[in-house]
Formats: sequence, C-alpha cells, structure tokens
Amino acid sequence: MGTQTIRRGSTSAEDEPKLRWQIAQRRVIFSGDWTLERLAGVGRQTRRAVPMVTGAWRISLAEISGLDTAGAVVVQRLCRQLRAGGASVQVEDASLEQHAILKLAASEIRALPPRARGNPLERLGRRVARGWLGVIEYLAFIGRVTLDSLPRVLRPQHLRWHEIAVELERAGVMAIPIIGLLAFLIGIVMAYQSGDILQAYGANVFLVDLLGVIILREMGPLMTAVIVAGRTGSAYTAQIATMQLTEEIDALRTMGVTPFEILVLPKMLALVIALPLLTLWADAMGLLGGMLIAHLLYGVDFDLFLQRLPIAVPSTMFWLGIVKAPVFAALIASIGCYQGFKVRHSADEVGRYTTISVVQGIFWVIVADAVFSIAFFSWLGL
Repeated sequence: MGTQTIRRGSTSAEDEPKLRWQIAQRRVIFSGDWTLERLAGVGRQTRRAVPMVTGAWRISLAEISGLDTAGAVVVQRLCRQLRAGGASVQVEDASLEQHAILKLAASEIRALPPRARGNPLERLGRRVARGWLGVIEYLAFIGRVTLDSLPRVLRPQHLRWHEIAVELERAGVMAIPIIGLLAFLIGIVMAYQSGDILQAYGANVFLVDLLGVIILREMGPLMTAVIVAGRTGSAYTAQIATMQLTEEIDALRTMGVTPFEILVLPKMLALVIALPLLTLWADAMGLLGGMLIAHLLYGVDFDLFLQRLPIAVPSTMFWLGIVKAPVFAALIASIGCYQGFKVRHSADEVGRYTTISVVQGIFWVIVADAVFSIAFFSWLGL
C-alpha cells in the first residue's frame, strides 16, 4: 500500500496545500497552507480521493502551516465522508486554535439545511403550500393593519396629516411626468395601430369610440397602477425593509408608536387618494395622444373628436375606470408594506423582497382588473 498525494499548482512551493494518504496505516496527513486563497480546486480533489476503506482513521494536522475556516471546512467534510463509508475518524496533532476553528466549521456544516429533493409532484406541492402560507400571512397582516388603523380613520383628527401629505407628494405629484408621458405614447400607439384597420373600411370616425372605451375603462387605470406598483410599491418595500435592518421600527415600538400608524396608514391613504387622480391624468394624456394621431393621419379633426367622444363613450366608462383605482392602490400599498416587514437578517433580503413586491403588486393588480371586468361588471351588466 502506497501513499497518495494531492497537490495544487507548483510542487516546489512549500506552502501549497497537500494531502497524503497513508492507507496502510489508515492515516491522512495535511500539510502546507490550508487557507482560502490557496484552496481553489483542492476541495473537489479531496472528495474524489476518499478511499473505500473502513476502520479507525487518523487525520494529522502536524504539518499544517496555516488553517482558516475554509480549510477547516475541507477537513470536516473529509471526516464526514470517511464516517459515511463506515470508518471512525480522530483528528490529532491540532493546536487549541485549530481545534476551535474545526469545531466552528463542524457547527456551520451541521447548520446548513439539507437540499430539498423529491419528485416533481412533491416539489409542486411544496410550492403550493408555501404560496398558500404566504396568502394567509398577508391576510393576517391586513387584519393587523385594519385593527390598528380603523379607530384612527374614524377619528380624522388623530391622523398624521403631515406624513400623509409627504407621501401624497412622493406617490402622486412626483409621478405625474412619467405617467403623463407614457400615457401619451400609449395613446399614440393605440391610435396608430387601430387607425389602419378602421381606415380600410372607411370608418375613421369610429377611432374615437375605440380609444375612448379602451383608455377610459381599461388602459388608463391599469397602466397607471402598473407604473405605480413598480415605482411606489418598490419604494415602500425598500424603505420599511431598511428601517427593519437598522432597528428603527423597534425604536418606534419602544416609544409607544406602532409602525402601522406612522408607516403603513399614511402610505395607504396617500396612494388611495393619488391613484384615482393619476388615472384621470393618464386618461387625459392618452386621449390627447390618440386625438393627435387621429387628426394627423386619419383626418379626424379635433372638433369632431371632442364632439363625438361624450356621445360615443358614456360617462359610465369613465367611472368604471376610476372605481378600480382605489382598489389597485390598496393592493399596491399593502403588498409593498407587507414585503418590507418580512425583511429580517441581511441587506440581500432588501433587494429580493423589493423584487417580490413589484412582481406581486403587478400580478394582483391584473388579477383584480380581470375580476372587475369579467365577474363584477359583467354581473352588473356594464
């Protein structure tokens, strides 16, 4: 039985990490510098070199010139592999400092959660269960916010009007340029795409009907809510998540102020007020863009457009779009705040939950719009 040596890089370097297997004596000798900057690839070679030999093995660290937590993890993983093969392992010739590092590495390896495995049906079940649990937690969050905020809403003099005004400026006033520009461009695109089809039948004037119904009832409120979900909902999550990490929310609770009172309620009220107004602004800019294209390319004058619009599009279409806006606002604000409160441990979670907030906000806005259009409005015959 011979000795097996694993080397990395030049063999002339004395501090290169080396591993010698003395299989006859059931002994493994670590030598060299087993630190992070010198361990690239050594861990993979170590795993491949484990022999299928049982019995009592000894691991010697007498020739190690340096050991950090990365090297200790390699040592502990080798011990685990030997034990998994039915061998008993004893580490010898280690200093007190090395024993402490090895103990720390062993605890970290044991703390790692096992990789979830299973068939596709099991993984699907786990995802469904996690999603359902998330829905329950979100509903519990809504209940806590309602119980805390309802007494204050019923007594307006107890509301924090300064915070509401600040949030109204951030969520409403500062969003006017981007929403106006995008609504104007969408109106142009819709008029251009629809105008060619109507012109082929000599029905250019019906472009007014088409733009009025689509923009006022669907595209205006939906597009505004999507932009606000990406812009404002993400800001809510990032702000609350950062306050969670810096323990500012714990400080508020210590002072006797609930985070729902000073953080969630002003944001929700401000967005419920701002989103219908932003929807009205988006409707006007979308119709303006469509009216411009209708005049320049399809011969529908401004006067004819404005005269036909109230006749072809009843006011019900406008109010159906406005009614949806507060519901969208409540969804966006509640989801943004809820995801912010879920951050607990690290700054990495801020970005992750902010992304989740935007995706879920847009998803539930579209779901709510479908419920309004297909179920609620159809049931009312609108």
